[in-house]
Amino acid sequence: MATDAKSVDDILLEAEDKMLKTEHFFQNELAGVRTGKASPALVENLPVEVYDSHMRIRELAGITAPEPRTLAIQPWDAATIHPIEKAIQKANIGLNPSIQGKVIRIFFPELSQERRAEYVKMVKTMAENARVAIRHVRRDSMEDLKKQKTAGHIPEDDEKTGEKELQKLHDQYIAKVDEHLGHKEKEIMTV
Repeated sequence: MATDAKSVDDILLEAEDKMLKTEHFFQNELAGVRTGKASPALVENLPVEVYDSHMRIRELAGITAPEPRTLAIQPWDAATIHPIEKAIQKANIGLNPSIQGKVIRIFFPELSQERRAEYVKMVKTMAENARVAIRHVRRDSMEDLKKQKTAGHIPEDDEKTGEKELQKLHDQYIAKVDEHLGHKEKEIMTV
């Protein structure tokens, strides 16, 4: 089996791209975790069965937070108001939508300490999953470097330099994940 020749830079760029995607995925996951104050991110990506297909709420309505603990969802087409309400109830995220005229309102009750602790535990699990994904990228890229050296495409010095750079990337993205986690924990625990 012939190995495609890749430069150290190609391997590093590929690794950084994958680590960046992992970080973005983690940030999007965190945005969907409730903190006690209303955030459109909690509902904007929920799938709604409408027009014989699945669409996200953000594609069907304007979502605003008129008050710190209230979300207002204003569908652009009045026919989608009930499917949107159903989608929010079906998502099982502990939110109770109520239809008021042409607007769906969601009121956020105060989070109990137990619920806050559950959310912190959940975001810590998400963070660990992101760290594991970043470690996998590093491992795969290290193996790629070794294969390139074994195949004679890169010299040993370049392999060693590449490994050091990979480790730096790894440490940088792990630190970013930890930073996002710290901010979210603080947000959740702020009463």
